[in-house]
Amino acid sequence: MEIKRNGTQLPFSGPSGWFTGTVRVDPLFDAVEPARASGGSVTFEPGARTAWHKHPLGQILIVTSGAGRVQRDGGPIETIQPGDVVRIAPGEKHWHGARPETSMTHIAIQETLDDSAVEWLEQVTDDQYEG
Repeated sequence: MEIKRNGTQLPFSGPSGWFTGTVRVDPLFDAVEPARASGGSVTFEPGARTAWHKHPLGQILIVTSGAGRVQRDGGPIETIQPGDVVRIAPGEKHWHGARPETSMTHIAIQETLDDSAVEWLEQVTDDQYEG
């Protein structure tokens, strides 16, 4: 058994190559063999969002506060709020982030396959974000 105490893992700012706007990532747990799952709490300031990306084994988002947006490639922009759970299929191109007027925090859980949990793609344009 291992207990990671609150505050013992340093948060970091979301890298500009992966995010637009101000984003804080608080690591929660890493994938430790033989397990493949890792997770983090991600806070997006108003208007902040990920770049388009995909996960080889999918992703689960659990919204804990605020209000956000999520979109899969070719689909409509969906509003997400606390208590919502979003299951993203393996290989599904998507983005997620805060709404323009409020911040949003979610827990993101994904699995690693062949040393990769995510493939980062192009940035979400303002026109795409605004729908």
